[in-house]
Amino acid sequence: MKNTKTPQLENSQVIREIRRACSDELAAVEFLELHRWNGSPCCVHCGSKNVYKMVDDKTGERNKRFLWRCRDCKEQYTVRIGTVYEESRIPLKHWCYALWRASTSKKGVSALEIKRQCQISYKSALFLMHRIRYGLTPDRKPRKKLECIVEADETYVGGKPRPGTGFHKAGRGTKKTPVFAMVERGGNIQRRVVANVSGRTLKAALRECVDKEAKIITDDFAAYSGVGKMFRGRHDVVCHSRGEYVLRGNPHIHTNTVESSFAILKRGITGIFHAVSKRHLHRYVGEFDFRWNTRRLNDGERTVAAIRSAEGKRLMYRYVEP
Repeated sequence: MKNTKTPQLENSQVIREIRRACSDELAAVEFLELHRWNGSPCCVHCGSKNVYKMVDDKTGERNKRFLWRCRDCKEQYTVRIGTVYEESRIPLKHWCYALWRASTSKKGVSALEIKRQCQISYKSALFLMHRIRYGLTPDRKPRKKLECIVEADETYVGGKPRPGTGFHKAGRGTKKTPVFAMVERGGNIQRRVVANVSGRTLKAALRECVDKEAKIITDDFAAYSGVGKMFRGRHDVVCHSRGEYVLRGNPHIHTNTVESSFAILKRGITGIFHAVSKRHLHRYVGEFDFRWNTRRLNDGERTVAAIRSAEGKRLMYRYVEP
């Protein structure tokens, strides 16, 4: 019984804290400090824990900039340093609200909604959300490769053609942006915005993200031919062109898991964001991957995970695309 009640208690506690943090700047600073450093503040420059809060000599209250100082390296810093919100002039209470909404909304939250709720400009809200997506996006090379049974499939993301630009074909051969996904059944997802869906591109992504012992399941797209030689597990194929969708076996052979991940992505883009630039699509994909990979956490735990994932990352206003 203790194991079932403890997460709920932690979730309700975090939710109470985040509500205060979204309306009060001091509460927001303390909330981020608590969950970034896990209750044990340390220097962001040298890693020392011999630190203290700087206070006003007259009032004894915290410094207006919420500074900390390290007794070892003598450097001053704040909770912003070394995160995606470093040098941002947007109050941290707005960052807390945006982190909370991005973590708990299954299909994401638009910059226009952040603009309305926080009463900031659309330009600020959009860049704030791009920074958060950058923080949520996992590293390019996964620390642990996908194992056991891995489903792989590709999809195409893009809007309807504008009048006079021609007709967009459905499926392969379109001018839309291809997204390639690999999903471990019962595990994590790895998605890539790829330049094309050639065999070389898809096999390189599989080699990068999937363990050699894994079993691969794909549809009958010709680009997947020869995948079985790359992995020691079997390569099973579902022939969608012949009307096959689930083949009996132990386990069942299908690509329903990876296709359901695409359904969530496309419904989010269609219903929440409406249109996504090809230039920034990989950030939106990373945001959806974060929520998929943390789906077993409650909202409070996922929000804390988002705060910690934002550490050590920085997205400049003028940046170079990867």
